[in-house]
Amino acid sequence: MAREKKRRSRGRRSPFAAAALIGAGLLLTGGVYAGATAAMASTDTQTSATAELTAADGQKLFNANCATCHGMDLQGTTEGPSLIGVGELAVEFQMATGRMPLQMQGPQAPQKHPQFTEAQIRAVAAYVQSAAPGPTYPEGWVTDGETNPDDSSDEVSLSKGAELFRINCAMCHNVAAAGGALTEGKYAPALTSTSALHIYAAMVTGPQNMPVFGDMNLSDEDKRDIIAALVYQQNEVQVGGFTLGSLGPVSEGLFIWIFGIGALVALTVWITAKSN
Repeated sequence: MAREKKRRSRGRRSPFAAAALIGAGLLLTGGVYAGATAAMASTDTQTSATAELTAADGQKLFNANCATCHGMDLQGTTEGPSLIGVGELAVEFQMATGRMPLQMQGPQAPQKHPQFTEAQIRAVAAYVQSAAPGPTYPEGWVTDGETNPDDSSDEVSLSKGAELFRINCAMCHNVAAAGGALTEGKYAPALTSTSALHIYAAMVTGPQNMPVFGDMNLSDEDKRDIIAALVYQQNEVQVGGFTLGSLGPVSEGLFIWIFGIGALVALTVWITAKSN
């Protein structure tokens, strides 16, 4: 009789078995649902990326993602500046470089991966341009490094572009376009991988700490030459050695101090120990 009870007790299920079974079922169901949702969202994103969006679509995106800070009428709020007159070029620059939407308040909006597709960004930019016009996209010859078709005497000059960059831009962006620190936690970003369109947009719209270079400062031909010089520098093959951030004597001197002096000290210690 005791053996029979013992067998029965051994055959009973643990009170936690039902809870574990239910939990496993919920976990499996949730995983399948999450996977299906992600697949559908990916399909929707690809569709929206290839679909042609209009300024009306851009207004919907703006109202849902930008109006909280910039206002429904683009007039700005205490959380964000007015967008009246900034134009589609500034909107495309800020959104395509990931600076907007702003992740958090700080001395400067950092560049990050964009949160919208190219089609969505162009649609929002078109809406802002239609509501409050401003600087627009340049002609193709400016960013493609070609001659001005309206000026037969115009010629692309990399040397002139490099000189203009040194005179107008190098004090912040460094002669090698490697970027540099500014005051109060601000900085001039590196231009070693910036696209031709965004270089032009930065010169025309003056984002954040950068001044605006109008036609009275730099003509379209001057901007074209600067862009051509920077793009050439981006594509230039290094002939050898370490770039050390392309910061010139600062990084080179630090490298020599750490490794050169360190090697001399190590050699001195070794010779002393060997003689003893």
